[in-house]
Amino acid sequence: MGRFSEQVVKKALMVPPGRVTTYGRIARAAGGGAMASQSVTAILGKAHDAGERGIPFHRIVYADGRVWADASHRAERMELYAQEGIEVDAVSGKVKNFRKVLFEY
Repeated sequence: MGRFSEQVVKKALMVPPGRVTTYGRIARAAGGGAMASQSVTAILGKAHDAGERGIPFHRIVYADGRVWADASHRAERMELYAQEGIEVDAVSGKVKNFRKVLFEY
């Protein structure tokens, strides 16, 4: 794993319970440029496949506060948000109080 990838994993692991960050913020904190956010999911997926089980995927959201939750992950993700006190609007799929719970590096 290269330095950027290692930093992406490290930064993702730093997001505390009850907070969210964005793919772009992780990419920038890891030293990447403008387009680097597009590689964050792939990097974290490979790290997970290699045995890193602590990645808080649910705490990483899109820049506008939208959460990613496909049909096979939706119930689990919504439960994790509820456990951590992160409110997600059922209609828009966005984190409520996004700026308040946003984790900055």
